[in-house]
Amino acid sequence: MAAPGGQFFIREKLKTPAPHHENYKQLWEAKWKKPAEMGVYPFMFGTAKDFEPVVEELVRRDFKEPYDWDEYAKVYFPQAESLKQIAQEAESKGEKVKASEYYLRSSAVYRISRFPAPRSDVQREAWTLGKEACLKGLSLRPYPVQEVLIPHTHGHSNEGAHIPVYHLVPEHACKDTPVPTVIIFTGLDGYRTELAVWMEGWRQNGIAAIVLEIPGTGDCPANPSDPTSPDRLYSSLFAWIEQQEALDTAKVAIWAFSTGGYYAIRVAHTHPDKLAGVVALGGGCHHMFDRAWLDHVNHLEYPFDLANTLAYKWGYGNDVEAFKQEASAKFSLLNDGTLDRPECARLLLVNGTEDEIFPIDDYYLALQHGAPKEARFVTGVKHMGEPMSFFIILKWLYGVFGIQADPVKQMQTLPFKPKY
Repeated sequence: MAAPGGQFFIREKLKTPAPHHENYKQLWEAKWKKPAEMGVYPFMFGTAKDFEPVVEELVRRDFKEPYDWDEYAKVYFPQAESLKQIAQEAESKGEKVKASEYYLRSSAVYRISRFPAPRSDVQREAWTLGKEACLKGLSLRPYPVQEVLIPHTHGHSNEGAHIPVYHLVPEHACKDTPVPTVIIFTGLDGYRTELAVWMEGWRQNGIAAIVLEIPGTGDCPANPSDPTSPDRLYSSLFAWIEQQEALDTAKVAIWAFSTGGYYAIRVAHTHPDKLAGVVALGGGCHHMFDRAWLDHVNHLEYPFDLANTLAYKWGYGNDVEAFKQEASAKFSLLNDGTLDRPECARLLLVNGTEDEIFPIDDYYLALQHGAPKEARFVTGVKHMGEPMSFFIILKWLYGVFGIQADPVKQMQTLPFKPKY
């Protein structure tokens, strides 16, 4: 820990349970209702109205921790299917705008059904159906997002053969005028189907976007239990980028969200020559694996069982105790020497000082090792320092790409505003 006395900076808050862990009613009222009304994380492409019947049923049945994930997920399906049927009817009539919106709204309901991770059979079905609806909705937009299966050429035999990504390239990009590229690393629970919300804003600024999941989440082919699997994953990704004539390989940057920040810090050290800049927003590198931290996080800021979800993500299934015992020795970027490597891409560390998901202590630690890094902490704000952090990062990335752009205008592309 980085605070005086070898303690976490938020040590006084570690033992105070958040009210949203009492039951689903409190989760909705205290944490989720407002972002649902705004159409922002984790309700990208969604509306609060669409969730009203789901919330009513979950409250009526008094859902609470520990959740039965199959029973929880089933409650969302009728509403998701209803929205998809409206989309299909609109598509059959040639109403592309309406169809796109309703496919995306359906995908948002499926997303919360499988949230925070598809750990049960019904949640896995929700993930599959949500992907189909999301890609359908994005493909009907004026500038359609494409799904690309990048060959995982550096992968091991026990890893997937392809890296599924979402890809959007400005229409003017070509061999003679290649464009910069922002690679978005997703997080623990937000996958490419959600963080695709950023792609159109980047397109409007003349930047190509690639969105992909981190190991142990979504459809990422990398072995989540192997600490070196991300190195192979990103070698395959960069090899593919170098083959794309419309992309300027001298202007490739990464923006990683939450748990993705861990992988951003790693790739900045393992592939520094491939990157013009890297942003790790709300990530961690060492203390995020401390038992003293993991023993408390299930009742803090995260909406569900964070330690359990992390254990699942890192390949431990339901064995949370084994994860707590082994994770630091196995995955810490301090213990494995990553932070002390002599070379590092230009790396910006951003987070809120009151983060209760990953300790701000990790970014203090990263600044004390290896090559110099840049940092900006948002005082008095929790995980990821939203929304101020977004403006900080956008301006920094504009500088990396050498473009003039308005972060306010780009941020205005994010909230989902239904027309129907």
